[in-house]
Amino acid sequence: MADLRRPATTGGVPIELRKVTKSFPGGGEPAVQELDLDIQAGEIVVLLGPSGCGKTTTMRMINRLIEPTSGDIIINGQNSREIDPDRLRRHIGYVIQQAGLFPHMTVAANIAQVPKMLGWDRARIAERVDELLTLVGLEPETFRDSYPRRLSGGQQQRVGVARALAADPPVLLMDEPFGALDPITRERLQDELLRLQDDLAKTIVFVTHDVDEALKIGDHIAIMQRPGHIVQYARPAEILTNPASDYVEQFLGAGSSMRLLRLTKVGDIELDQVPYFSEDRDCAELLREIELDGRGYALITDGMRRPLRWVSQADLEGRTGPVGTAGDPVTGTIHHRMTLQDALEALLNADTDVVPVEGRRRSYAGALSLSTVQSAIQTIKARERERRHRRSGAR
Repeated sequence: MADLRRPATTGGVPIELRKVTKSFPGGGEPAVQELDLDIQAGEIVVLLGPSGCGKTTTMRMINRLIEPTSGDIIINGQNSREIDPDRLRRHIGYVIQQAGLFPHMTVAANIAQVPKMLGWDRARIAERVDELLTLVGLEPETFRDSYPRRLSGGQQQRVGVARALAADPPVLLMDEPFGALDPITRERLQDELLRLQDDLAKTIVFVTHDVDEALKIGDHIAIMQRPGHIVQYARPAEILTNPASDYVEQFLGAGSSMRLLRLTKVGDIELDQVPYFSEDRDCAELLREIELDGRGYALITDGMRRPLRWVSQADLEGRTGPVGTAGDPVTGTIHHRMTLQDALEALLNADTDVVPVEGRRRSYAGALSLSTVQSAIQTIKARERERRHRRSGAR
């Protein structure tokens, strides 16, 4: 089982479902029928569909809370059938609706459950509890010794996520974790999950019946239909612009350019590739690169490729040695998981016409301008027109 564990910096592991079927005695048709699914390491994959389509059954078979009738589930190259179920579950985080915390235990004791089972010492557990409370936005001094009944629904869910992360598992299973929360709290926790994922890069299988939630958080979405099979598995932008069937289109609801703008992520469009250079780059070399590029400016990044400053030809002329602190500080960035609608608002309020886009761990992924967004909108609209034309032609 040790090969499923990974340091926090390396993130998740791949999961493969091969012809997985689950039939319950006296249940008629299978709950899940010959389901195939490839989940890449470090991605959020959302299982989306109406009640009874096999979403939760599929997810619970990954950690063997439900045993498959047939087929194989491969986790990081190892068949889950070959792993003791208890050991398997201790290395797969599990988050359910309404957190499922033990009411008679403090927050710290709830989070510490799996590390205790794994034999961690008290000092290590205490350090991990405080680290995770901080990670999910709860002050350790305030919440460590509190009981679940004293927490709001959103706070309980944060503790549930912390508990699932306690032993640093490579895989998280999340079964409608935000479904019982009010819309504002739900949106905040979705944003928090995306922030955590950028830092931790776990493999997350997330179950929901909410289309907007799936489109917002999923790297890939598997849309399911009874009896327990996948009818489309793709990135959110592809599902929005090219639904695979009438069933998918009806489940998504009426499409529109505004909805695509509201749900398409910055990372799903073609970004402007402004040249970037490290801060130790020689000024004379950098000046030649900028002149060759023709824009007249470039982005300076640190050793982890995080945006620091904009530098222009005028900033470099006459300078020698490393670029150092030349140029103007970057005053704002756009996150790759931000929607185009939010990115457009950020651009309108920005101090510069071009804003760097940050990918995972805040590394530079490209740049965005109003013209880039406009081009993306035109592409979306063209796809929508083509899709409508194809659908009308098919009829």
